[in-house]
Amino acid sequence: MRQKLFLLILSGIIGISSWSQNLGTSQPAAHKVVMQLSSNDTLVWRGLMNNLKNLKAGWGDSVEIEVVAHGPGVEMLIAAKTTQLEKIRHFKSLGVQFVACENTIRERNIPKESIIPESGFVKMGVGEIILKQEKGWTYIKTGF
Repeated sequence: MRQKLFLLILSGIIGISSWSQNLGTSQPAAHKVVMQLSSNDTLVWRGLMNNLKNLKAGWGDSVEIEVVAHGPGVEMLIAAKTTQLEKIRHFKSLGVQFVACENTIRERNIPKESIIPESGFVKMGVGEIILKQEKGWTYIKTGF
């Protein structure tokens, strides 16, 4: 009887310990990819969306993706110029992050309000890519 009680208490402690360690934590993505977009060519944008589709279809939640748009590529994130808004919304709902370079926006006199709300901002597009690579992210250059 004592042995059964001991095993019951022990299994409860192990269960609570395991549960509390996982409480509020999620597994980190197995793959982390930063994609550089510096082209305003809509064919490049479509190619990027196809790459995102394939990565998410193949790896699902085990891939974390950030698209960094700078230079001419920031046009994909301008509400009046993008041809990819629905796909951006779709991928955003799957956890893909889109960010616009504030240096590009400032240099080109693009009002921040004209950037789609699905996008975030980074101070330097190239700097963001460097930071991600320093943290072990895989780098992909989209387009040519």
